Amino acid sequence: MQDSKGRDGTVRVGLVDDQELFREGIRVIIDAQPDMTVVGTARDGFEAVTMVDEVLPDVVLMDIRMPELDGVEATRRIFAPERTAARERPVRVVVLTTFNLDDRAATAIRHGASGFLLKDVTPGQLLDAIRTVHSGNAVLSPTDLATLLGARFPGRPPVPETYLSLTEKEREVFAEVARGLSNTEIAARVYLGESTVKTHVGSLLRKLGLRDRVQIVVYAHEHHLVQSTED
Repeated sequence: MQDSKGRDGTVRVGLVDDQELFREGIRVIIDAQPDMTVVGTARDGFEAVTMVDEVLPDVVLMDIRMPELDGVEATRRIFAPERTAARERPVRVVVLTTFNLDDRAATAIRHGASGFLLKDVTPGQLLDAIRTVHSGNAVLSPTDLATLLGARFPGRPPVPETYLSLTEKEREVFAEVARGLSNTEIAARVYLGESTVKTHVGSLLRKLGLRDRVQIVVYAHEHHLVQSTED
C-alpha cells in the first residue's frame, strides 16, 4: 500500500482510487515531475486514512466513490481534530469525481477538502491542481465553490462571535479571501503590503479556528457572510 521513498523538497502525493490502472497511470505522471513524488497509494477509504497517518503526504488525490469507505468519509476522518492536531505539517485533499458540481464533493469540501477535479482533466491541469492546493489555495473558482456550497447552507444563522471579534481590517481581508483573491490582489484592493495581508490571513485562520484559505470561503458561505461583505 505504501511507498516510503521520497525526494527532499518535493510535494509528497498520496493516491486513493479503487482502480489500480487509474492509480498507476497517475503515479507515472506525478513521478515524472521534478517537484513531486508519490509516497503512498490506497484502494479504499480505510486504506487512505491509514496511508495518510503513516506516510504523511502533502497532497492526497481522493476518489469520491469507492467500496467499503468512500472518499467523503475518508476525508472527514483525515481531518478529524485529533488527527489534525497530531500532524507536524498540513495535509491537503483534492477530491476526484466523474460528476461536475457533485453533491458529495460539496460535503467533502465542508469536511476539509481543498476542492475537486473531474477525472477527465488533462495531466497538466492535474499537476497544476496539486501545486495549487499545496500552496493553500482551492482548485475551483470562488463562483463554482459558491454554486457547489449554496444549497448546503439554507437559512441565515447568527453571525459567530469569533467573526465579530475580527478587526475592521481583518474583515476587509476576510471578504477578499472569501472571493478567492490572492494576497497580491488583496494588497492592491485594501491598500496594504503583501506581507501585511499574509499576516492578516494568518490571524484570520487562528481566530476563526480554520485550516486554510479554502475553509475561509466555506466559513463565509456557511454563515452567509459573503453578500454582507461585498462591494
